[in-house]
Amino acid sequence: MSNEQGRRARIVIAGGGIAGLSLALALKQALGADFSVVLADPALAGAPRADNRAYAVAAGARAMLETLGVWEAVAATSQPMTEMVISDSRTKDAVRPVFLTFDGEVEPGQPFAHMVENAGLVAGLKAACEQAGVELRATGVRRFATQEGSVEIVFGDDSRMASLLLVAADGARSKLREQAGIGWVGWGYGQSGIVATVGHERPHHGRAVEHFLPSGPFAILPLADGGRLGHRSSIVWSERTGNVPALLSLDNEDMLTEIETRFGLELGEIALESAVSAYPLAFGVARRFVDDRFALLGDAAHLIHPIAGQGLNLGLKDVAALAETIVDAARLGLDPGALDVLEGYEKARRFDTVAMGAMTDGLNRLFSNDATPLRLARDLGLGLVDRLPGLKRFLIREAAGLAGTPPRLLRGEAL
Repeated sequence: MSNEQGRRARIVIAGGGIAGLSLALALKQALGADFSVVLADPALAGAPRADNRAYAVAAGARAMLETLGVWEAVAATSQPMTEMVISDSRTKDAVRPVFLTFDGEVEPGQPFAHMVENAGLVAGLKAACEQAGVELRATGVRRFATQEGSVEIVFGDDSRMASLLLVAADGARSKLREQAGIGWVGWGYGQSGIVATVGHERPHHGRAVEHFLPSGPFAILPLADGGRLGHRSSIVWSERTGNVPALLSLDNEDMLTEIETRFGLELGEIALESAVSAYPLAFGVARRFVDDRFALLGDAAHLIHPIAGQGLNLGLKDVAALAETIVDAARLGLDPGALDVLEGYEKARRFDTVAMGAMTDGLNRLFSNDATPLRLARDLGLGLVDRLPGLKRFLIREAAGLAGTPPRLLRGEAL
């Protein structure tokens, strides 16, 4: 690619969530003035909506956010996980035996994850993109057509733009993936994820808890202190979809009773600190992640059960791998939108994605039931893992995104 072509080079990212914003920032910081990076999303037009989502940002993803200069915007309100506890019981059991515990440090003094609230992270990424010079367009990508040497993009406001590459980060129901003719393999779980922020009177000490219940896992994830009772946690409650409308119709007092039945009494009095919302749970993976001048990112490429809290981290691994692929190609004078270049990204991400999807799918099927033989077998398995420190260290490093040879950004290295 000549310098003249490089100055005209443009990459368009459709979707202004965490994955799309992170990729735009990584590319603009690495490629500078030679590349115009455009991020398009209608949601950029309005004020951020109320949001009760929070994520476990793994150590590798945190290293990437630090390298991009974003972590400092959320560090003060993040909460390190110092311990992970797994129990298996029925909803009304008086005692919930703990079968497996994980120390929260992947390295001494380095937690394997931090809980970060979605609204703060999105705001920090958006501000960093603006400062870096990413062009933010408050409109979506309506359609596109691949031509020789470029992709012609039509936005929702009828404006047009030619680009070397279009990245679809527009979610699991990606219309751009459909336009590209890329198939999707997936299924629903008959479960919905109920999410809310819960206040409690006793400190959580950074402990995350995963209760496996017959209808699905109930996760209690520690948030930074605050709220009316002084301490807060995020809950992710997997429930049979048929039960969800009745649950969401409850008033606050009855909803708190339902939550307390699952939350337990260890942290004392509880209170709702946010609205309660629900979303369907499903598994899905695109039949391919790339096409000529087209790449899928994050939920547009894959969707997994939240049982291991790895959905966001999978998307940020995509960001690290795709950014590295594009930047390395551009610096070598190659066309970053060419299919043979993009296939390197797919090769780097597909196995890890399918493996994580299979693991979360299997865990959910194994634990979301009340069959006595399965209950005995899984509890025995959890107990065995708890007695194998080497395996536990491996699982922690895998969850932290540091196993194998991760992309440079996940190692905290600038592109």
